[in-house]
Amino acid sequence: MSDVFIVGIDMTKFQKAGTGPAVDVLGAQAARMALDDCGLKIQDMQALYCGNLGQANAMVGQRVLQQIGQTGIPVVNCANACATGATAFREAWMGIKAGVYDLVLAVGVEKMGSGLLGGGGGGGGIPKEGLLGSGTMPAVFAEAGMEHARKYGTTFEQFAKVSVKNHHHSTMNPKSMYRIETPLEMVMNAEMIAYPNTKLMCSVNVDGAAAAVLASEKKARELGMKRAVKISASILTSDPFTQRDLVMPDVNTCTRQAAAKAYEMAGIGPEDLDLVELHDCFATAEILHYENLGLCGEGEAGRMIDEGQTAHGGRIPVNVSGGLLSKGHPLGATGVANVYEIATHLRGEAGERQVAGAKVGLAHVIGLGSACGIHILEKTS
Repeated sequence: MSDVFIVGIDMTKFQKAGTGPAVDVLGAQAARMALDDCGLKIQDMQALYCGNLGQANAMVGQRVLQQIGQTGIPVVNCANACATGATAFREAWMGIKAGVYDLVLAVGVEKMGSGLLGGGGGGGGIPKEGLLGSGTMPAVFAEAGMEHARKYGTTFEQFAKVSVKNHHHSTMNPKSMYRIETPLEMVMNAEMIAYPNTKLMCSVNVDGAAAAVLASEKKARELGMKRAVKISASILTSDPFTQRDLVMPDVNTCTRQAAAKAYEMAGIGPEDLDLVELHDCFATAEILHYENLGLCGEGEAGRMIDEGQTAHGGRIPVNVSGGLLSKGHPLGATGVANVYEIATHLRGEAGERQVAGAKVGLAHVIGLGSACGIHILEKTS
């Protein structure tokens, strides 16, 4: 089976929810940017995989092609909660890995509304999980954070430091929605949404799109390997059944399962990573995922943030893009956007926020319901 490489990738600047163009136009912008990045045209693509959640039944992928060229290629539309973009990217990877295609386009795009996520769209009857509290995402991740605090003594201040870090990182990212510093006192004194997450500790609803051109090794070598990025692992998991307390959704298990599989596929361990883009939908989530991804031991995540280990210039920089907390979280686009950030650093093209000497990076997203996508990327030149 051929190795698979990213040969073109880009993303739009994330902008305030409801202010961007129509979803097909937004997706087409990112697609053209990714094609331009590698000097290819839509006529060169053999398939399109498109991730979008809000209009999952509206053939967004085909509508993107109406904007940039209807070539008759197969189009697959993907919807998988917050892992939607990562799922589209993985399906593109699978098509090449299976030997069916040599060049494939993956697009993730979303136009967001305002307000809280969650609490709708499920089946009728009594839910099997999450009977305590609210089904909205702020409540779910507040509960998860408080459980971590109960077990390990993690403090409100430590959770808040995640937001301080990520907002600082975003000041170096021209594609981020917000580019402002948020001092610790400002974060802690912001409007409380669901303790311990204040408003500045919640991800930002934005309009945005990201796209990638994936190639087989043969095609990548034909195009030139100088800026190609190897996809060393592509993993998608869902939650297995476990004996546990069902009053809170499990926000950890599928990430732990995916991380173990990804490290095995790539032949590396977490100690080999140079940077990580993880799913910081809330500040509490980032703390949990330090441990879920094996970046530290159990109960050590609070110390990691206190010591600046995950800050730019630290031992393992996390969410140097600004993360979902500041860059923004357009659901269907996030999975591809996280891959874009890692690839940009491995190419040495991240500018002011460049992680020095970056050779290996991990992109992670999780959608409750559940789906976790992890991609490990490696520099090739």
